[in-house]
Amino acid sequence: MKATGVVRRIDDLGRIVIPKEIRKTLRIKEGDPLEIFTDREGQVILKKYSPIGELSEFATEYAETLAKTTGHIACITDKDTIIAVSGGSKKEFLEQGISKDLERIIDDKEIYTSKENNDKSIPITQLDNNNERIRNAQIVYPIISDGDAIGSVILISKDANTKMTEVEKKVAQSAASFLGSQMEL
Repeated sequence: MKATGVVRRIDDLGRIVIPKEIRKTLRIKEGDPLEIFTDREGQVILKKYSPIGELSEFATEYAETLAKTTGHIACITDKDTIIAVSGGSKKEFLEQGISKDLERIIDDKEIYTSKENNDKSIPITQLDNNNERIRNAQIVYPIISDGDAIGSVILISKDANTKMTEVEKKVAQSAASFLGSQMEL
């Protein structure tokens, strides 16, 4: 654990304020759920809660099925990181923070397909700026649970000349709908 040097008092309602700099660094926004842990030494630990992270083992199996079925790289994300990947380099994707562009698409509940009209694809991870693989065709489908966007299903072609079809769009849509429904149970 890293000390920040910030000390805050608890108010009469039991609340503390997490400093803006820490919220920005950890990408914590108003309304984000935080999980509370305690340990034997009396420490209280707050961790950003990822509802889709609860399904990480299931998401990994689902990503493997998507990759085998489509022949593309399949990624499943929550709102901050890639939690499952198959068909591509786990080192490049798994547990990487998602890009601002991808975060915007998820927040806007937008369905995104590259190489439709403009040959543009978006960076998936924060490290993807000028990486060659982001020029490949992509489909991003948000995972919606109880009306809230909680993550995304992404298909990325392994070949730069591949164009995503309606079949891949329907597969991504089905996967996102299924994962969203699992969170509602």
